[in-house]
Amino acid sequence: MTYDQFEAIAMPLMILGLVAFMGFIIWDLAKKSKAGRYGTAVLFSVLGLGVFAFVIKEVAIAFIG
Repeated sequence: MTYDQFEAIAMPLMILGLVAFMGFIIWDLAKKSKAGRYGTAVLFSVLGLGVFAFVIKEVAIAFIG
């Protein structure tokens, strides 16, 4: 396995792990701050927009390139 092949496999997996960890952090923040159902939804939507923008950027790059 070459370095390029390893990178092509490992990079998406590591990004997925990072996104999952960020989701856990948001959930833990909502739980510890006692945000409630509405507050948790707001936290996930606002803080999750950055993750969503990253995914949209990658999809756009795949279609353009």
